[in-house]
Amino acid sequence: MNRKVISYLGFAKKSGNLLTGVNTCSFAMAKGKVKLMILAEDISENSRKKIMKEIRKYGVNHIEYGNSEELSHAVGASGRNVFAICDKGFAEAITKEIERELE
Repeated sequence: MNRKVISYLGFAKKSGNLLTGVNTCSFAMAKGKVKLMILAEDISENSRKKIMKEIRKYGVNHIEYGNSEELSHAVGASGRNVFAICDKGFAEAITKEIERELE
């Protein structure tokens, strides 16, 4: 997992621009706050279906990256597999780093 992505997630959390959990992220999408959704690659099928329905409904960019343990640890939460970035700058930086890593 990319160290820069972990750092950006930490900064987003500290600045109040990161939300976690399916329901919390769904409510934020409905309010138009979410700029990027990050789904852990090991998310359960039911959670994936629920969150993808909301992502399509609200037209939010999303990316599948890492596993829930690594991502949860990076933001100081446990057992999370859905992460919403609510700041455009963080969303762009994280997307760029993940794309660079996957090349």
